[in-house]
Formats: sequence, C-alpha cells, structure tokens
Amino acid sequence: LEPKIVGIFEVVSEPYEDSKKIFKSPPHLNETYPLRIKIKPVKLGEVDFKPLIPKLKFITNKKKWSGHLMGRAMREISEEDYKLIENLL
Repeated sequence: LEPKIVGIFEVVSEPYEDSKKIFKSPPHLNETYPLRIKIKPVKLGEVDFKPLIPKLKFITNKKKWSGHLMGRAMREISEEDYKLIENLL
C-alpha cells in the first residue's frame, strides 16, 4: 500500500487508557495500543504522501523520510505544512 494522508483531525478528549483491541495484529504480538484520544474529523480526503515529501518542512531527511513518522501516532507540523496538506485534501 502506498502511504496516504486521509484527513485532518481535531483532538476532542484528554488521553485515556483502554485495553480493547481496535487493530488486528499478529497473534504473537498481542498489541492493544492502550493509550488513546478521541478525535473529530475536520477535513477528509486522500492525498498521496510521497509526492509531498520534498515540500514538507518537518521532514528534514528526504531520503529517509519514514524515520520522521515511524513509532509516532501524532506529529506536530508547521502551519505551512498544515496549509499545504489542507489545500490538497
């Protein structure tokens, strides 16, 4: 699957814990992702991510871009990056 941005969301709750499974994972991993927040869609759409890499300021190493996202459920971005994504959705 090609990476995509599928929307902009607003956080509408404080962080909370819940052990109910919400994603399928291999049985040997038994992942539950217990730290959660409630979100509200602000703008939905679909934008291919790879063509954006050269334009996004928060990705400083363009060749190893995935390192800027791996292991992070959320990432703070600049207003400029936000506007770029918002205009493309």
